[in-house]
Amino acid sequence: MSDIAGTKPALRWVVQASVVLLVALWVIPTVGLLVSSFRTADQISGSGWWRSMFPSEQNLTLRSAAPETQVQQGDLYVIEGTLFDDDQQAAISRWGISAREVDAYAPGETAELRRGGTITVDADGTYRMENAEEFSGNRGVRVFVTATQSPEFTLDNYRKVLFSSSGDDSMGRAFFSTLTVTIPATIIPILVAAFAAYALAWMEFPGRALLIAAVVGLLVVPLQLALIPLLKFHLNIGIGKGYLGVWLAHTGFGMPLAIYLLRNYMAGLPRDLIENARVDGATEFQIFTKLILPLSFPALASFAIFQFLWTWNDLLVAKVFLIDATGQTTVMTNRIVELLGTRGGNWEILATAAFVSIAVPLVVFFAMQKYLVRGLLAGSVK
Repeated sequence: MSDIAGTKPALRWVVQASVVLLVALWVIPTVGLLVSSFRTADQISGSGWWRSMFPSEQNLTLRSAAPETQVQQGDLYVIEGTLFDDDQQAAISRWGISAREVDAYAPGETAELRRGGTITVDADGTYRMENAEEFSGNRGVRVFVTATQSPEFTLDNYRKVLFSSSGDDSMGRAFFSTLTVTIPATIIPILVAAFAAYALAWMEFPGRALLIAAVVGLLVVPLQLALIPLLKFHLNIGIGKGYLGVWLAHTGFGMPLAIYLLRNYMAGLPRDLIENARVDGATEFQIFTKLILPLSFPALASFAIFQFLWTWNDLLVAKVFLIDATGQTTVMTNRIVELLGTRGGNWEILATAAFVSIAVPLVVFFAMQKYLVRGLLAGSVK
């Protein structure tokens, strides 16, 4: 029989279709973000990421060279050059010198400039400006073009985000600040919770059942309720707003789940193994370090994945406990929010910053995903 008695084959297809849909809903935006991070600002504004491999028609605003570059040829003053960058390939179909008539001229035609003189633009972006009098002003002539551009990908976005010295673009410092917050905030609760979980699972003492019930109850307490009281407590004891404060905050918020998850896993380990170790004269610390911790690695890795992802993607706790006017301790999520506020039009920078932010969690998840299900299901069955 291909199916178990009493099951509905149609339900299996529904489950599989739902999984495929969920995967698509997650993968498609991620791929779009990755592709957009390698595109230029003009291409992002001109077409969607799904058309990144095909030529696209875009409306661009370009400028000629400044009047200081003009040369005198006979009785005329001439400015020549190209509107496009050296590595930019595009073919102009229409152009204009007024924002109201951006397609007034075809390639090769000549337009009269408002300040005197003429300009001729060819299909490849080369232009020639002529005037019987000397060109004046500090900037070149603004030219509106409708051009068909070839697909173009660049690493400049990543250079700006990771290596730029500008505070608005650089996320290199924010990247290391996020690592400084995330790594200790993942290790500390695991160390503390492992000891507590072993005590709750295998050590007999008064009030153990009440402590287990308290841990379960803390799982449903919203962390927002404790933010302000905890911040006041940190200020009163002198740790203020810094790395130590945010480490302790993440440790406190992650401790209930860590203890609950590890305790369930440790309680499911063979009792005979623990009792035999005690008969052989092993101390509780030796049992914990040499037996329990190695056997509990799937649960430890499972919680480490969750804690790392939560801490890496956190914005609220960092906003409350990690405020620095100089930007030395700004984390990546807060930096992206700042980019949204000050550079909302630079979508290529935002896409690159967002993908850099999710790259490390993706690596951690896929590297340790085999332990995730084993750790979560531990203790659910006997």
